[in-house]
Order: sequence, then C-alpha cells, then structure tokens
Amino acid sequence: GVRFYTFISTLHYVMQACAENNIALIVLDRPNPNGHYVDGPVLDMKFKSFVGIHPIPIVHGMTIAEYAQMINGEGWLGENLNCDLTVVPCEGYTHDMPYSLPVPPSPNLRSDLSIQLYPSLCLLEATTVSVGRGTDFPFEIYGHPDFPATDFSFIPKPSYGSKDPKHDGKKCNGYHLTDKEYQRMNKLDFSFLVNANKQLNGKLFIDRESYFNMLAGNNVLIEQLKHGKSEAEIRESWEQGLIEFKKTRSKYLLYD
Repeated sequence: GVRFYTFISTLHYVMQACAENNIALIVLDRPNPNGHYVDGPVLDMKFKSFVGIHPIPIVHGMTIAEYAQMINGEGWLGENLNCDLTVVPCEGYTHDMPYSLPVPPSPNLRSDLSIQLYPSLCLLEATTVSVGRGTDFPFEIYGHPDFPATDFSFIPKPSYGSKDPKHDGKKCNGYHLTDKEYQRMNKLDFSFLVNANKQLNGKLFIDRESYFNMLAGNNVLIEQLKHGKSEAEIRESWEQGLIEFKKTRSKYLLYD
C-alpha cells in the first residue's frame, strides 16, 4: 500500500506490455494492510523512478485492483494505451478492515507491526540510519552508532534478510517501537525522521540525498528537514496535493 513498494511499478509495466500486445489481464484483488488511510506528499514527476512511477502520495490507500483501474483511467500507460483489464474483487472487504498478511511480503517485513511502520520508517533507508536490517526486528527499530546512548541498542549482522546490512557489526543506539504504541497507524509518522535528523546534526543524508528525494517524491522534504521544520509544518505543505489525489482516488474505489 505504499508508493515505493514496487509491486505497483511492476503492475504498470505488465499493464503496458499487455496493452501493447493486445493481451487481456486479470487482476485477482487482495486486501491492503495499509489501505485504511492516505498520506504523504504526492510524487513530483520530475522524480519519477521505479520506486515512484505515478503522481500519488506515499500511502495511497488502494488495493492492487483499484490501483490498476486508476492506471488505466488516468491514462498513465501513455501513448493512448488502455489495458484490457478484468478485476476479480475481494468478498466482504472494506478499507477499514484490519488485515494480517498470511505470508510475509518480503524478508524484512515479518510482522504486522513492521508492515504498519514500513511507510514511515522506509524513508530512513535513504539516510545513514539503520532500520534494523540484519537484526530480528527489521522495520520495528531504528538507530545509529552516533546516536546518544539510549535504553535500547542493536548490532546489525548479515542474515537472510540482509547480506550486507548498514552499520554491520557496529553497536547502534536507538529505539524499539512496540505494538502498544503503533498497533494501527492511521497517518505517516515523521517524528522518526525529525528525531534522527536532530540526533545526527547534519549527518543524516551523507551521500544519499538523491535516493532520499526519489523515495520522498520531491526535493522539498529534505530541505524542510535540513531547516528544522516541524512535523506539522511539513504536513501542511502537502495537504492540497492530498485533497486533489483523494478526489481522483474516489473514482476507482471498489470497497467502502
């Protein structure tokens, strides 16, 4: 359910190939565990990439079939292409329904908590901060060797989820996020980014600015963080884009 989770980019190219070759496509829909909210800056198409291919916010609040309908309906395939699309919807699903994925969608998303936190923590992937790859709690923790000492620390090591984890073998001071605090996210939490930026005092984006801008979908967020903008000020800057996206999104929803 996130712009930079690249299944939707793959969907785009599958639909494009089908349209170019007159092949029908059937999408068997499935629940989106982050389908109950919409949040984040809408992608500036100057930053289009495989981790951000359409002008949508970070959390789009759609199922894969709803999203496929949007790709077709908004003409995103280009060159007047339209995919011969058939959707098989879910039965009894609503967007507000909590859903626990029966299979981990990737080696580093192993729990409901990590899936809830992924939209917020993934932006730290494009910084010098570790989000726990190479530990037993990926996307449930974050930290850095240069953070001041905290009550929690971890040491990333190569594992099946990460052969070469960030800060391999180094003690990272940081934070362990829990189900009690983050059981059901209903908005992006930018406090992790704001906190990490303060802790590292200018060392957050070393050699990673272009990747951060690709994930953020613009070059505005990085400047807002560098200038010490609050989470409330950051949110206000993308509000109008969200309003417009929600109007577009409403045309393609299959579920309440």
